[in-house]
Amino acid sequence: MPFAKLVLPVGIVMLASSPAVAAGTVSAPPASVSAQAQAAGGSAQAQAAGGSAQAQAAGGSANATDTPAADPTAPSSPGGGLGLGGATPADATERDINEAPPPLPRKKGVVLDSSLGAHGFAGEFGKVAPPGFWLHTQLGYELLRWLMLFAEGDLYFTDTSRGQDDSKARAFPIFGFGAGPRFTAHITERVAIYAQGSAGFGKADIATNALKILGFPDAEKLGFYFGGRIGIEYYQVNRHLALGLRFGMRDATNFKKSVGSDLPLSWDAGVALRYTF
Repeated sequence: MPFAKLVLPVGIVMLASSPAVAAGTVSAPPASVSAQAQAAGGSAQAQAAGGSAQAQAAGGSANATDTPAADPTAPSSPGGGLGLGGATPADATERDINEAPPPLPRKKGVVLDSSLGAHGFAGEFGKVAPPGFWLHTQLGYELLRWLMLFAEGDLYFTDTSRGQDDSKARAFPIFGFGAGPRFTAHITERVAIYAQGSAGFGKADIATNALKILGFPDAEKLGFYFGGRIGIEYYQVNRHLALGLRFGMRDATNFKKSVGSDLPLSWDAGVALRYTF
């Protein structure tokens, strides 16, 4: 077609320059020839436009080929997603569940304290009664973080097997009750040491004159005692509970031997469980 566009104008020029045309004896080319020429030109232009469109399409295809398609399996970028660092709401919820809530603050209040352990006598009464099982309970109220006032009760179990043969030995309990203050010093938020003093009354619960014949008539009567105790406590994550160890000494005046000199000391040691209401 480009060749037709070139030949047609050349032929027209040659006809125009001929003597016949110059003299006006040759008429203009027929309308059909002119229409064919125009049609040939339009067809050439359309083909040229079509080639240009094909070239642009080819270029677009090449650009599309050069750009790689996104990989749907590729991980999202750190900034993507709904949360910070690509985290999703489900991740945030799981993190909140796994994180333990902060512990509740500890506060003073009513304290119930119980101990289990052993009890014995260091004076002359220790030569009659061996060490035995000891149960101690006290109920107090913390006026301050470091000060508590309490009432206590004790129950001991022993016998006279050291002072009598097996045929005459008697098993008996000793009970007591009293009151006193406790002073506490916190080493850390969960560890504390304390010292407490108390005074009260106690006696051996045994048949009449069973201890009198062994030289301890006053032990069968209610008598005065005073003493002290030290210990350490470990507070649990549960703010109500604490575990402890303790040791105490007491002067039980009514367990003094009636003949001769005697220092009627008793001792106790055990583990403790504390509950704060």
